[in-house]
Amino acid sequence: MRQQLSRNLHRRAQYTFLRPFSQSPQIFAVTQAAENLPVAKKVRHISPKGPANPSASTTQGLRPQTAQQSPTRKLAQEFRKRAPETTETYVAYGVSEALVKECARQADYSIPQAKEKGVEIPKAQDGEDLGVGTGWWYEEMGLTPTFNTWAQITFLHMYLLTVRIRCFPAAHAPTWNQHMINHFSYLAEERMVTVHNIQARMVRNKYLKDLFVQWRGLTAGYDEGLVKGDAVLAAAVWRNVCKADENVDLQKLGMVVAYMRSVLSALDTMDDSAVATGDVVFGSPSNEAALVKQRSKMMDMEFTSENQAPVVL
Repeated sequence: MRQQLSRNLHRRAQYTFLRPFSQSPQIFAVTQAAENLPVAKKVRHISPKGPANPSASTTQGLRPQTAQQSPTRKLAQEFRKRAPETTETYVAYGVSEALVKECARQADYSIPQAKEKGVEIPKAQDGEDLGVGTGWWYEEMGLTPTFNTWAQITFLHMYLLTVRIRCFPAAHAPTWNQHMINHFSYLAEERMVTVHNIQARMVRNKYLKDLFVQWRGLTAGYDEGLVKGDAVLAAAVWRNVCKADENVDLQKLGMVVAYMRSVLSALDTMDDSAVATGDVVFGSPSNEAALVKQRSKMMDMEFTSENQAPVVL
């Protein structure tokens, strides 16, 4: 009986793989249950001040999970245990979508004029559509609320998750990374249509290809910064997020670098299972202001050839 159920589920999974994920409620329910997702999802805030505190989790008004498991959940857990490779792509698909949306939320913006007919959309100095946005990145950092700014800040947070996902089992990490890139492409194309009214598919595809090239480039730049030090990481953030603006606030730039380090440190304390359920909520670089204002101990050291930082060309 159990073998027959397993074969039926496997056939259904193969058939469902050919359809959009949103049209597969049965498989979605099975994979949710397989991951043992609680009804009351505990939200783990990634605070720049340090690791998240599990005891401070909130339930956002949902009912707690009952102790008794349903037969469907037990069956899903058994299926997940016996065929992990079959269910992994479905789990990664759903959770990575939530993670990418959390990344995109950090620099969300709107263009009110786009909803009005015959009204000209304001432009930034470089010719991009200029929107309206709130939050630290726009109000404190001084970035312009445009599509490119939104993409770069979303990429920055996606990169932080990518670093953590690299620690997943080697057989699973590529699936998660690919789903994250795919979901970003879906969100970016949707924003092109609904916010910027770009109806030509060829134009949208061109922009998506450019964004993918940018993603590959900034990933290499941020990786180099993590290895070579904060100065190199700050230069990568300055090139990508700040568009190499010579008038950038260096203190704010330092806050972004400290924020990235703090988030990576907090993610490092989380188990794979916690990350794989999407329990990630980003904080704000504003919490790093006190740290950045502290005087570095190296400022009081005598400048010699021994303590001179290496020059990165």
